Amino acid sequence: MTLKSPLLSIVSPVYRAEGIVDQLVEKIIEEVGPITHDFEIVLVDDGSPDRSWERMVEIAQGDKRVKALKLSRNFGQHYAITAGLDAACGEWIVVMDCDLQDKPSEIKNLIARAREGYDIVLAQRAERKDSFIKKFLSRSFYRVLSYLTGVKQDASIANFGIYNRKAVDAMKQLREPIRYFPSMVNWVGFRKTTIPVEHGAREIGSSNYNFKRLFRLATDIILASSDKPIKITVKLGFLISTMSFIFAIITAIRAYRGEIEVLGYASLIVSIWLLSGILIMLLGIVGLYVGKSFEGIKNRPIYIISEKINAE
Repeated sequence: MTLKSPLLSIVSPVYRAEGIVDQLVEKIIEEVGPITHDFEIVLVDDGSPDRSWERMVEIAQGDKRVKALKLSRNFGQHYAITAGLDAACGEWIVVMDCDLQDKPSEIKNLIARAREGYDIVLAQRAERKDSFIKKFLSRSFYRVLSYLTGVKQDASIANFGIYNRKAVDAMKQLREPIRYFPSMVNWVGFRKTTIPVEHGAREIGSSNYNFKRLFRLATDIILASSDKPIKITVKLGFLISTMSFIFAIITAIRAYRGEIEVLGYASLIVSIWLLSGILIMLLGIVGLYVGKSFEGIKNRPIYIISEKINAE
């Protein structure tokens, strides 16, 4: 006998959330319950160093509508989202963060807009309730990402949204080792729209995305989705070659006129260091692409689940 798939799945990656995961589930049930009784909550523990998993187990054992998955280590937020999408059975899937900055009360608004015929409805944060530094890092991240990927990235839109089964099945086919959920959403297409939502204040803790992690994430995304850095290096190489050719002509003319008796030591050293630095940088960029290609051909699993409750 085939069990009927739930109408709605709510997927949330969990990290350092032992003090809030109970509240997250309670608020989701409170908001979704009046809309439909046919729903499930998929929580994915992304290798949290605290007791998040223990709390998830207790919740799942007390409520069969809650699926709890534990990844074998910290793979990253977007890998945890992939694991949640793979486990979700709903015809519609909501993806949201676990810190309650994505407010469960907005789910009904996402559903209402989706019923107008959209495959994807993304939540657009009208006013982000984050620190100045967090907002600055986020804006800088998205600007650089937009330029180097050639695709406009909106800093007010993250993972929070509702996606129908057709769109999710398309995203599940994307199995590349570098994961960035918003880019996957943009790539698959379908009919999508946005709605303004209220952005909640962080209930506990602080963001896990510091400058180092954002820089690493941006580098991975750019290498996985764009060849623009290589094009920039080609343009830079052409510019340097042109300048060098002009400088060589000028130097030859001055030498012919007898204006140069001894070539300058300083200009020679500066030229060597400058060109050496540029060459090393260019080789490094090419090496990054080769390294990411090497990771891809290993064909390792995107994530590994070590434990699960209420999930097949």
